[in-house]
Amino acid sequence: MNENTDVVVIGGGYAGVMAANRLTQRGDVTVTLINPRRSFVHRIRLHQLAGGTHDAVVDYREVLSEGVRLVVDTVTRIDAAGRGVELASGGRVGYDYLIYAVGSGSADPRVPGAAEFAYPIADLEEVQRLRPVLDSTPVTAAVTVVGAGPTGIETAAELAEAGRAVTLVCGRVLGPYLHPRGRRSVARRLAGLGVTVIDGPGASVTAVTADAVRLDDGRELPSTVTIWTAGFGVPDLAVRSGLSTDALGRLRTDETLTSVDDVRIVAAGDSAAPSDLPLRMSCQAAMPMGARAADTVLSRIAGEQPETLNQSFAAQCISLGRNDGIFQFAKRSDVAVWFNIDGRLGAKLKEIVCTGVIKHMADEAHKPGAYRLHRVSGGATRRQQLLQAAKRSEAPVPADQAA
Repeated sequence: MNENTDVVVIGGGYAGVMAANRLTQRGDVTVTLINPRRSFVHRIRLHQLAGGTHDAVVDYREVLSEGVRLVVDTVTRIDAAGRGVELASGGRVGYDYLIYAVGSGSADPRVPGAAEFAYPIADLEEVQRLRPVLDSTPVTAAVTVVGAGPTGIETAAELAEAGRAVTLVCGRVLGPYLHPRGRRSVARRLAGLGVTVIDGPGASVTAVTADAVRLDDGRELPSTVTIWTAGFGVPDLAVRSGLSTDALGRLRTDETLTSVDDVRIVAAGDSAAPSDLPLRMSCQAAMPMGARAADTVLSRIAGEQPETLNQSFAAQCISLGRNDGIFQFAKRSDVAVWFNIDGRLGAKLKEIVCTGVIKHMADEAHKPGAYRLHRVSGGATRRQQLLQAAKRSEAPVPADQAA
């Protein structure tokens, strides 16, 4: 009779849920998912929660296998030597293998006044704190969104569509990932919604006050509500646990997503730094990485050599209110190309993606092993070139070259 293997997954986001569901393929594996919330946060809809068009949560019963034990708690420390995790409640859960999928959150803004006066919206509780502030603020009051990545763009569009006076401060460029053609499309839509876009030289925020945002060219923008979307950080659990991390705090792994410190620990999602060449923080990367992490654990249980990361990207999709959006196509190496689909069809494609993400997790819950997107070939060529270059120079490749 085979011995039972206990696998603990820390984090119930896109990567963690996918990994936990996939691990239930084997009847001799006990899977425990530890997450601080009782509901799954559909993070790519948080801007809709800010705008009042979606609650951005899904019952775990819809996306998590019945074979997974859900523990609602927070892990305070990983005891790698003792193969256990310590919980905020005072409990402890042992493991044979651990999947580290703690995700990401708001980064420390490091701009004077931002922590005191701006509202980050990287997680559910942050947006829930913002909602009553917006509800109690006149619709004509100035709202400033800082950060022009997908979260900033989507939030600015959502609020402007609701009739609010929104200014989007880009720092340097609107939608840095976008192809110039796609960027022009997004700019037109934002202009049509009445969003004031501030980009180019001098458009970096140097201070935030209770009623204004100051830029490095000396301008001061009136702002009754300031929303901060500039950058993401990761929890410091790995650092606190004495595990090897990159400068941001992501767990360092090899190409099988196995920790460089411990073969029993595997990472996935935003909190993983495979080969010091982390993937773009995104749902699009998190779910395939969750599947890959589970496959690595299952291979080790079976006494087989795990496969290496073979991540393939396709696009970046951004909603621009409820009736418009853009589907920015990309090379499989995650470099945007000239072709995009915008307008109402772009909005429909974004909605298909949002609903499709939930379906992928639900399908894996009901038929573990069904998910195959992490095996799509073609995205690894550029990555292998970068890894080989890093090996030759014996230095890590900067994250901004990972595309």
